[in-house]
Amino acid sequence: MLFTGMKAMFPGLDPKPLMAELRDRIGDELDYRLEAQNQQLFAEAYAGHPTIHIPAVVHELSAQRVITTELAPGARFDELLTWSQDERNLAAETIYRFVFGSLYRLEAFNGDPHPGNYLFEPGGRVTFLDFGLVKRFAPGELDPFEDMIVAIVLEGDVAAFRKIVEEVGLLRPDPSFTDEAIGDYFGHFYEFVLEDREITMTAEYASETVRRFFDTSGEHGEIMKAANVPPSMVIIQRINLGLYAILGQLEATANWRLIAEELWPWVDREPSTEMGHAEARWRAEREHDS
Repeated sequence: MLFTGMKAMFPGLDPKPLMAELRDRIGDELDYRLEAQNQQLFAEAYAGHPTIHIPAVVHELSAQRVITTELAPGARFDELLTWSQDERNLAAETIYRFVFGSLYRLEAFNGDPHPGNYLFEPGGRVTFLDFGLVKRFAPGELDPFEDMIVAIVLEGDVAAFRKIVEEVGLLRPDPSFTDEAIGDYFGHFYEFVLEDREITMTAEYASETVRRFFDTSGEHGEIMKAANVPPSMVIIQRINLGLYAILGQLEATANWRLIAEELWPWVDREPSTEMGHAEARWRAEREHDS
């Protein structure tokens, strides 16, 4: 019933693959054995990381209906909001590095960016909890995300970006839409990494991000009506709907473009922050040990 109503509002939406993807992910959340496997994947990937911490799974005390992990200390999100802006910025950078580092280097995405799933310690150390909603990407499945970033962020080629989003099924081809209108609509989602400068995430930016998903009025609304959500992008929309809301609450400030270029494997730039240098040393040590 829900998707039938959404189809009426957004004619470009194909609900069948969307429902199939959501059904699979919801089914995953009901099996703690799978959640334990997901958590162990991230725990091993980030073992010894200077600021990202994933509690190890106690497998002998876990089963289909219960998962046991090591005890993790830390403050809750509401307490973090009372800390200094510098501490909030460090926590935000860690969250950002975890989300996009996992996506592009581990090819896995923990799709539940929720304030209740984080524990915070001074210096930017964040413990990540709840790995029930994890999407693992097949080889090549993330290629369109790279192509879109290269087109709209690195090259500023809106025509090329339009061709990509139409080819992957994110937008139904419609000659009535100008490249400028499409660039204006989708450009918002890349706004914070378009320029090499410090940008403060705000609650207003997060609200505008959500509004663009559901507002069917005006020129943006017409584009939204023609938009679709391919299965590989369903869970990743949690970045737009959840992650940016958290960073907005923190009023987090950073040069997100430089950090992003460090995390994008196709750019792999030198670190631009103290945390980035610490992460690079950690990664080099792991590669040496392996």
